[in-house]
Amino acid sequence: MRKVVLIIIAIAVVIGLYEFARHQSARNGGPAGTVGSVAAPFSLTDIDGKPVNLASYKGKVVLLDFWATWCVPCQSEIPHFVEFQNNYAAQGFQVVGISMDDGPDPVRTFYRQYKMNYPVAMGSTELAQSYGGILGLPVTFLIDRNGHVAANYRGQTDTAVIQQRLEALLKQ
Repeated sequence: MRKVVLIIIAIAVVIGLYEFARHQSARNGGPAGTVGSVAAPFSLTDIDGKPVNLASYKGKVVLLDFWATWCVPCQSEIPHFVEFQNNYAAQGFQVVGISMDDGPDPVRTFYRQYKMNYPVAMGSTELAQSYGGILGLPVTFLIDRNGHVAANYRGQTDTAVIQQRLEALLKQ
């Protein structure tokens, strides 16, 4: 009988913990990196030593791109992101690149070669985890003007799809 009571208590504790986590997640808009969740704040330094803080883009639509210089799909998306920055900056749009390379030297070379016109900072495992885990590249998030994840794209994505969503966010 005592064993049954302990099992019931253990089940009640597990259910309680699950419900607590579920309510915390719902209060924050969902698990990290999911649509509707609050975008994880970060404070980094770009490859030129300038600060890059997500909070400084509050009120803008942000395209947050996790990428690497060796990633072929990333290489095909980045020219489009450069174009987006050129075309939509005046409407309250900002691209932020997070390089998952091992060091900044190849990133600086890549940055110049691709004529990137937006801040690029070096990412970390902690930052990747704060966005739900970045297991493959590229991973792109669109963050709305209120700081919530409005869309996420894992793997190479047709940039016309991203552009359509970003234009809709800019109109809101």
